[in-house]
Amino acid sequence: MGGSIFSHFFRQRVLRACASAVTLSLALFASPAIHAADSGAASGPDCSRPYTLALHDHGLLYSAATDTGIDKDFADELIRRSGCKVNVSLMSRARIWQLIESGALDFSLSGITNAQRDQFASFAWYFSNKYYLLVRKDAGIAQLSDVARNERFQLGVIRGFRYSANANRMVDQLSSANRVSQAGGLEPLYDALLLNRIQGMIMEPFDYPVVQEKRIRDVTSIISFDDPSVPHGLIMSRKALSATEQDKWRALVDGMLADGTVLRIFQKYFNAELAAAMVQFQSKP
Repeated sequence: MGGSIFSHFFRQRVLRACASAVTLSLALFASPAIHAADSGAASGPDCSRPYTLALHDHGLLYSAATDTGIDKDFADELIRRSGCKVNVSLMSRARIWQLIESGALDFSLSGITNAQRDQFASFAWYFSNKYYLLVRKDAGIAQLSDVARNERFQLGVIRGFRYSANANRMVDQLSSANRVSQAGGLEPLYDALLLNRIQGMIMEPFDYPVVQEKRIRDVTSIISFDDPSVPHGLIMSRKALSATEQDKWRALVDGMLADGTVLRIFQKYFNAELAAAMVQFQSKP
């Protein structure tokens, strides 16, 4: 009987110890998750209002025809991580900058800065790229210096776009000589180039698939501007978002860079080498 009492007592002690261990394990396991959730709620963006984000139709960045692209993938993940309601729309680049400046639009993507834009927009960088001059082979342009000497050369640009330093210098010089044609997007520029209404246009890696099409490849060549890569990022309206909120959204972008999400997005559209080169950049322009 004594053995039976001892066995009963031992079993009770063991059961109580196991229960305590399980409870402690669950508490230890749950604690970081709870703390992480609390921390996320405290440090994440303010989701008390819906936000607005505009995409622009531009090659591999975004195609309205297929509703796919780098910026679409990036926006989807950014919105998911924020936990906020974000209304996404499609606009021209020129319209995007106008609304960012007025505060009527919260965000856009793949934007570059300059002294003027920095007054009304802040940025969270997530890639960089170089710019190139796409010219007709029959335009007699073998190097950049040939452009200024050829008075018949007309350059096509997208309204509202700025580029790298040498590219911007060319645009400004030709604009002052009335030798620049503006369009709302890439397709009208490709058409004008093929019809010889313009003899050149500025391109970047997102334009590669179309540039490699036979109709364009056969009549054009590519000249590098030899500028450093230009950082591109999430555009945030200073009028619409406080500095504190800008930092919270910037932290989300930094997290997407740090855990490899941005690289994986770019690897869907470019080979591994080019994707890595575009995503591994200096964080400040």
